[in-house]
Amino acid sequence: MNEKQVHKFVQRYLEATQCQVLEKSPCHFTVKLSPDADRELTNRPYYWSFVDRTNAAPETMTYLLVTDREKYDAAQTAALPTQQRLPGGAVGAADIVAGAQGNAGAAAFPGAASSVRPVAGIGSAPANTNASPAAIGNVADSASTAPAGSGAPTGAAESADSSANTTAAGTGQAAAADAALGRSLGFVHGNINQTGLRIPREEMYFGSRKLDQLFGAAKSKGSYVFLFQEPERGAASPYSSTPYTAWLGINMRVEFACDRKREEIHSYGISLATGHCTEQFHDRLQRLRLTPRLPANIHLAKNGLSFNKALSIMEQALERKLKGYDYEWAGAATERLEEELERIRLYYEPLIEHAADDEQKQSMREQYEQRQSEIRWQYEPRVTASAINCGIFHLEGIE
Repeated sequence: MNEKQVHKFVQRYLEATQCQVLEKSPCHFTVKLSPDADRELTNRPYYWSFVDRTNAAPETMTYLLVTDREKYDAAQTAALPTQQRLPGGAVGAADIVAGAQGNAGAAAFPGAASSVRPVAGIGSAPANTNASPAAIGNVADSASTAPAGSGAPTGAAESADSSANTTAAGTGQAAAADAALGRSLGFVHGNINQTGLRIPREEMYFGSRKLDQLFGAAKSKGSYVFLFQEPERGAASPYSSTPYTAWLGINMRVEFACDRKREEIHSYGISLATGHCTEQFHDRLQRLRLTPRLPANIHLAKNGLSFNKALSIMEQALERKLKGYDYEWAGAATERLEEELERIRLYYEPLIEHAADDEQKQSMREQYEQRQSEIRWQYEPRVTASAINCGIFHLEGIE
């Protein structure tokens, strides 16, 4: 899977689990998980057992899911001011912390925005960072030659020193807080946003741990579905009711195995009202819009078949189809099986006959039987069918 496919899959999962997407772009999602998604992805069984026992309102986690790391990092670097970037274009961690505190301070105290901005040097806070050395020297000379009673330049210098000390202290406090969290909780993989909240960052690429969790959750929760066809807007009168028929849709995996293997996927749909069985049912569903919510102005036709009866109809249809296949491969596999069995017979029978004692003979006989079972499992032709997923689909009309 490439980055676009991963991004599309993550978006579909978040929409299906009704997660709250706070921010998104073509390369990332900032999302607040729904309770169902939080149970599946965050691995917090003790917290959720506490919520279930006390009926407390759950507080779900917020994640930053990055689907394209290079684009996201480049966009973040371009969004930062020039003075916060390192010479190679990278961003310093202390600059991010200081910038976040500066933004928070500016939002809380608009008049003090300049006092918490990171400064270029320690003990000086020039109003214009592009000022010439001569101008800075004039300011220093005026401060040294000013009368003792005036106090204007001296007060400005003291204010600059205090503002620099405040910024350095804030940065030191943030570093101390991170160190305390590290000692208590271990390494926390995440970033700090402008509000000061810690949001875990997860890289979403094929093979990553979090994406594997999404695959597992989608597979476990999506094996059985219950969906309705969405009617076309404006097609039906609000005073009429459209009949819907329930269909049992099953995707089957058929495996032809010997020392080689081939798989086929067959999709069947069985009408629970009439018993009609159709193939390529998944292709039919692909052309429809489906929803888990019951649409308005429809009524469901009464089912005439049970699930077991519909399943037997599907099995009979699949069996009839498989009987028409060519099974020359099975005959060839049987011949290879006989050759392998004859080969190991010629190897083990002399060993068993010339064994030194009964114990060694019994051991060789057990090895022979084990090897025979392994050869049969590898070469013996077989056809197996298993269900991948299934669901009840309510479709328009009666068939």
